[in-house]
Amino acid sequence: MSIGRINRTKGIALAAITSTAVAAGVMFIQGAADADPKPTIAQARAQVADLQHKAEQAGESANDLRGQIKSSNDRVKALQAGIKKQQVQVDGVKRQIGSLAVAGYQTSGMTTTAQLLLSTNPDQFLSQASTAQAYAGQQNSALRRFQAAQGKLNDLQASEQAELASLQTVQSKQDALKKQIQTNLDAAEKVLDKLSDAERARIQAENEKEAEEARKSRPSRNGDRMDDLPDVPVSGRAGTAVQVALAQLGDPYVWGAEGPSSFDCSGLMLYAWGKAGVSLSHSSKAQASEGRRVSKSQLKPGDLVFYYQPISHVGMYIGGGRIVHASRPGKPVKTDDVDLMPYTTAVRPG
Repeated sequence: MSIGRINRTKGIALAAITSTAVAAGVMFIQGAADADPKPTIAQARAQVADLQHKAEQAGESANDLRGQIKSSNDRVKALQAGIKKQQVQVDGVKRQIGSLAVAGYQTSGMTTTAQLLLSTNPDQFLSQASTAQAYAGQQNSALRRFQAAQGKLNDLQASEQAELASLQTVQSKQDALKKQIQTNLDAAEKVLDKLSDAERARIQAENEKEAEEARKSRPSRNGDRMDDLPDVPVSGRAGTAVQVALAQLGDPYVWGAEGPSSFDCSGLMLYAWGKAGVSLSHSSKAQASEGRRVSKSQLKPGDLVFYYQPISHVGMYIGGGRIVHASRPGKPVKTDDVDLMPYTTAVRPG
């Protein structure tokens, strides 16, 4: 068989194989499309809400590491300051040892008896020998001080390295949680991408309307109107916290934000109670231990209400069975029923 005929035969076979592969690929893609059908708007909303909630859970877990990171950073700074101070002490002792060594250098190569025999003034030599012995004693003492100072410096440096390693571990955990937040948000976007342009526009319009309605229900920014609150006692610091929280209605949810124009759930509580003079951590889990525990039946405006197990969300009770909260990514700061989510506990700050 000629080479040309062989090549033509191979070409025909390759074309057949390629055609078969393309046909199989089309069938596979069609099968995958059939296995992952386009969701309805209701299904898309539910899937997006679930993914956004998972993003918020990861965000609050990342927030919970803020305290550990801050404490670790503070310890590193304290150790570094201690190392700097200890290094000054070590250097000072080293200089003292150097001075003592120079002072004893002239007589270091000769025995005391030989120096006495060769001396032209024995009385003066004996006086100098006594001084030399004193120098030797000082030098031994300085050496002991140096060993102690250097040992302490070594311990501080070892502690610093251990603390830095611990800090890196916690920061790596937080970085992984941040990636998890974005992964869930990206997955939510992919769900929306399956919808038609008209359906996506409809959902976007609904979200914008929800945010606008929330903004319209804000009390006045000067804090002199509480008309939207139920007829319950609210004054003092709790009253200030409630007013500030309600003044943020309509602001967007942004992970890690604590104001003044965007918030996550614990960031809103930190911001509102901070304006009332009460300091809170930026973590819903931590905030659950930063106040006096109160029962659900004893809730008063300003109390912090926590949800899910483990705790991953917090809102502020405003009376009448309602809370104000930064709900989740994609949603504005708004008010909701206190029983909208699985209730866990509540505390009263201040």
